[in-house]
Amino acid sequence: MVSLAQLPLAPAHADEDVWTYPRPPALQRCSNHLKVVWFAADGTESTIAETREALRVLETSHPPTYYLPPGSVRVALAPSAKHTFCEWKGAASYFDLQLPGTTAPGAVVRDRVWAYAAPTGGFAPLKDYVSFYASGKSAAGEWACFVDGERVGVQEGDFYGGWVTRNIKGKMKGGPGTWGW
Repeated sequence: MVSLAQLPLAPAHADEDVWTYPRPPALQRCSNHLKVVWFAADGTESTIAETREALRVLETSHPPTYYLPPGSVRVALAPSAKHTFCEWKGAASYFDLQLPGTTAPGAVVRDRVWAYAAPTGGFAPLKDYVSFYASGKSAAGEWACFVDGERVGVQEGDFYGGWVTRNIKGKMKGGPGTWGW
């Protein structure tokens, strides 16, 4: 089993081509400033997660997927009924996010946050770290994710949760015609 301290540190701002990422995927420590911000429909903003102690997963043809320590999340996460399985990381459990400052109907974003309670082998350091899709919406507003102040783009499709920044290059899985890659 790999410990957190044994993981390599990700480069901060180097250009990266998704086709140079490995398969099976690699796990790295990440010291970039990651932030998830809620933009409410009324114009207010709230930070819902923030860290410089994340992990990231790199897999061929995918932008990085970031995992934040559970203590970096500042809002309530409630387990949902959704579960998926990754051949490399194991069983993922999903969460509903109660939006900051409101309990009104439509103030919950469903199934856009996930974690691995018992990740497999080399991914053991991911245990309980939380990943956010690059965007999440409800009737009450939306969130956006940031890496070192840059608002990230969304990986195409709705299955993968990669964050696309300007230094990530190459054709990425998730869009039309890429499902069988």
